Amino acid sequence: MEGAMEKVWESGRRASRSISRGMGMDAWGVDDAFVPPHHQSRSRSRRAGGSRGADDDEEALRWAAIERLPTYSRVRTAILSSAADQFKEVDVRKLAVGDRQEFIERVFRVADEDNQRFLQKLRNRIDRVGIELPTVEVRFEQVTVQAKCHVGSRALPTLLNTARNVAEGALGLCGLRLGRQATLTILKDVSGVVRPSRMTLLLGPPSSGKTTLLLALAGKLDPALRRAGEVTYNGFALGEFVPQKTAAYISQTDVHVGEMTVKETLDFSARCQGVGTKYDLMTELTRREKEAGIRPEPEVDLFMKATSMEGVQSSLQTDYTLRILGLDICADTIVGDQMQRGISGGQKKRVTTGEMIVGPTKVLFMDEISTGLDSSTTFQIVKCLQQIVHLGEATILMSLLQPAPETYDLFDDIILLSEGQIVYQGPREYVLEFFETCGFRCPERKGTADFLQEVTSRKDQEQYWADKQRPYRYISVPEFAQRFKRFHVGLQLENHLSLPFDKSRCHQAALVFSKHSVSTTELLKASFDKEWLLIKRNSFVYIFKTIQLIIVALIASTVFLRTHMHTRNVDDGFVYIGALLFSLIVNMFNGFAELSLAITRLPVFYKHRDLLFYPAWIFTLPNVVLRIPFSIIESVVWVLVTYYTIGFAPEADRFFKHLLLVFLIQQMAGGLFRAIAGLCRSMTIAQTGGALFLLIFFVLGGFLLPKGFIPKWWIWGYWISPLMYGFNALAVNEFYAPRWMNKFVMDQNGVPKRLGISMLEGANIFVDKNWYWIGAAGLLGFTIFFNVLFTLSLMYLNPLGKPQAVISEETAQEAEGNEHARGTVRNGSTKSKDGGHSKEMKEMRLSARLSNCSSNGVSRVMSIGSNEAAPRRGMVLPFNPLAMSFDNVNYYVDMPAEMKQQGVQDNRLQLLREVVMEIPYVFVQTTYYTLIVYAMMSFQWTAAKFFWFFFISYFSFLYFTFYGMMTVSISPNPEVAAIFAAAFYSLFNLFSGFFIPRPKIPRWWIWYYWICPLAWTVYGLIVTQYGDLEEVIEVPGESKQTISYYVTHHFGYHMNFMPVVAPVLVLFAAFFAFMYAVCIKKLNFQQR
Repeated sequence: MEGAMEKVWESGRRASRSISRGMGMDAWGVDDAFVPPHHQSRSRSRRAGGSRGADDDEEALRWAAIERLPTYSRVRTAILSSAADQFKEVDVRKLAVGDRQEFIERVFRVADEDNQRFLQKLRNRIDRVGIELPTVEVRFEQVTVQAKCHVGSRALPTLLNTARNVAEGALGLCGLRLGRQATLTILKDVSGVVRPSRMTLLLGPPSSGKTTLLLALAGKLDPALRRAGEVTYNGFALGEFVPQKTAAYISQTDVHVGEMTVKETLDFSARCQGVGTKYDLMTELTRREKEAGIRPEPEVDLFMKATSMEGVQSSLQTDYTLRILGLDICADTIVGDQMQRGISGGQKKRVTTGEMIVGPTKVLFMDEISTGLDSSTTFQIVKCLQQIVHLGEATILMSLLQPAPETYDLFDDIILLSEGQIVYQGPREYVLEFFETCGFRCPERKGTADFLQEVTSRKDQEQYWADKQRPYRYISVPEFAQRFKRFHVGLQLENHLSLPFDKSRCHQAALVFSKHSVSTTELLKASFDKEWLLIKRNSFVYIFKTIQLIIVALIASTVFLRTHMHTRNVDDGFVYIGALLFSLIVNMFNGFAELSLAITRLPVFYKHRDLLFYPAWIFTLPNVVLRIPFSIIESVVWVLVTYYTIGFAPEADRFFKHLLLVFLIQQMAGGLFRAIAGLCRSMTIAQTGGALFLLIFFVLGGFLLPKGFIPKWWIWGYWISPLMYGFNALAVNEFYAPRWMNKFVMDQNGVPKRLGISMLEGANIFVDKNWYWIGAAGLLGFTIFFNVLFTLSLMYLNPLGKPQAVISEETAQEAEGNEHARGTVRNGSTKSKDGGHSKEMKEMRLSARLSNCSSNGVSRVMSIGSNEAAPRRGMVLPFNPLAMSFDNVNYYVDMPAEMKQQGVQDNRLQLLREVVMEIPYVFVQTTYYTLIVYAMMSFQWTAAKFFWFFFISYFSFLYFTFYGMMTVSISPNPEVAAIFAAAFYSLFNLFSGFFIPRPKIPRWWIWYYWICPLAWTVYGLIVTQYGDLEEVIEVPGESKQTISYYVTHHFGYHMNFMPVVAPVLVLFAAFFAFMYAVCIKKLNFQQR
């Protein structure tokens, strides 16, 4: 590095004059956002007044060399000084980790104190050359936000109401509104301004509408909410620029990728947000300093240059943010989640804050960022943010619930919100004066913030009454709002809002007018780096999946062992059909892990998408591309283990064609499960609704139900089933091999026919050899389609489970009555038609009910009643009262030794019972399943057969349910559980008697057939429904025979074995339930 820099310096010295003449601003395409319209000439000076008196000779020489560099190189090169007064030139894009840490430790030793001194130096450098920093003033005028709420019993979260919600939502798309809904006003005609360079604190009791106001100002209100009024930034409406890039809303909820460390999380956020106009500022700054002969301090110069470089994988801005937020001590600790131990809740809250302030955004709306933090940490963070606001011309509106007095004093302005109305907005110094004019005084030992949140409450207001000459009278929120409008601060605010903001004064770099502030190349690099990092962190999942695939391949190879595989007749061919089908299904479900992996990533993606970090395809592309190498490895492993061991066609070209199909099947399956994840958006829906699509693909794939037997109205499903294309391509590749085509068999008419053609016709497979390439093209097309569908679902669908405000019918009636009975504000007094105690109690109940409501992403809903009756003093609780109910709850612990000594014989002391809910639920499922399927499939309507079908289906559903629960209980995470379950589902299918009949299973694997639960289900269903039928059927390659004969001799099933089948199915359900109970008690994978 130093040798290369010496060459640059020498060339710079030799050509300094030509460079200084030729390197104009236009030559480098520098944005003129920081160049004033009328740039006046300045007198040059050798040094600014703030420069050091005596520079080290070495430093001076290095500065002289840097000054001779072209502008493009000069803004990328800085001097790094060490504690030993040694200097070296560095490329700020390639700062080593040790250099960055040493710089942060030396410059920001005490975070809040050193941060202020450093930012002051940085601001002095900018002011010295006359550069004006961009500022943003946020105005909101007459903003009203309302939410629709369910009324009556519809407010209860029952299964019926959930179904009605889905139906009404579908009808709502057609413009039909059936359900009764009430309207809640969250914000009511609020107006104000958030000024730059001033810290503004948003105060208010719970359910006052603080979150809604912050979301409205950030342009992030839920579209389902009704809104009115106008929000502007420097006079520009929200639709005239990109608010998501200009401002940032920092939520109360902490949503992060648990496998990433704190530093990695902030680095990724910084790369996605870019540097904004910092590079343009730095370029203009260095140009002006060169003209004026000003030499900046090395630390300030290095920091500004390093934080203005885009595309840096790990930037100094991240290290700085970690330092001021106190996260440097856990920078290399993973964030963690429910199953992985990570950082604390307070640290996670700071990561949420740092994720946004690490970017170039200078307008921040921060919602309860102190949750989980102690008062000293909150003070330090707010202090640093205050310094950024004052010295960096930023705009911050921050809501805090109960800030400590020292934290409260850091703010310049106060916005007090109560019941959706602004009670006060203005300088902190005048807020107590305003309430004193209303007759209330804050006690000396009372924190001002607590006083402000209690003085508007009916139950706490009286204790602050200070005018002893007059009797106390409750002053409502609307009356406070009216009095503020006549207060001198309110008058000044009204005058300020009456004058429109002059857009000509808006700095060109103040607002962002393009969604694409970071180049696509840089976003792709960041996304690929993140995805590769997560793959490495989840390496156990991929290794486990590969090893498991090898084990399944070995089992399949020994079941379909080539020494037992023949090519003599059609009956032998159907064994190969079973082997091909098993390969298809195993590789299909090999992508099942993508379902849980994709769903776990969705919450973080939705947050990043709403912040415009990157478009959806930037997220999708690395997910698909980086998994291709793993798919190639798994495909090669599967084919190498199974192809020649089973004894498929020995030609080399057919081997590689088979390999290609397996790879395409895996890619199609991965895309399918990703698409299901994107459409369903939760594991519950994905495993139910998503399973429906899989069943359709399987049933209509052409191997369970031949094409000729599919009803005309379902034939479209055959053509859209990707499994059909894979199955036909695999079969055509195999049965067009010479060993099948060179042998002949007699058809039913006694005409010789090639065995391969006869085999394809018998299996209802297309006999055209081009179907290999048609099938391969179909699989490739489905792969592209499913991944595009996944991307579109990410673009246009929103997360599920947003809270919906609900109120009971009684509450709605009280609200309506309260609206009619509410008095009007006249001459500073509130007159009510009914001021009785019963009305006050009614309003108190109404407020208590509504305080528990939420509205479409809005964390709280304001109370409708203006009077909160409770004629007692006390402190407002910083939470909403909740009601909980319990029914039939029991709990067991080991019996204490003392009780055993007293003669108690039991081993457990009952405290709580684990109530089994699956049994009745599965019973209901089986009932409607049996009624529908049994009738539609035209089974024989006899009581015995109907009962057997119900019995077998019920216990099969039950053991599969308990098996899934057991799988989760023995797995460390959902991803591993999905892989583990998919493998055993494949083995269940292999030994079910469908792919290979029991008489043809090798004797060394017959034991697994008898312990396979699915084999007993298939046994029972086939025997009970078909074991006694004497109708004659035609079997390909065999003579005509009765159904009962075929069931007995082909499958090896016997009617007299049903007394064994029935209890075995019951035992499987009981065994899996027992194993689940044992594992959930004994095993603990939660690393906390």
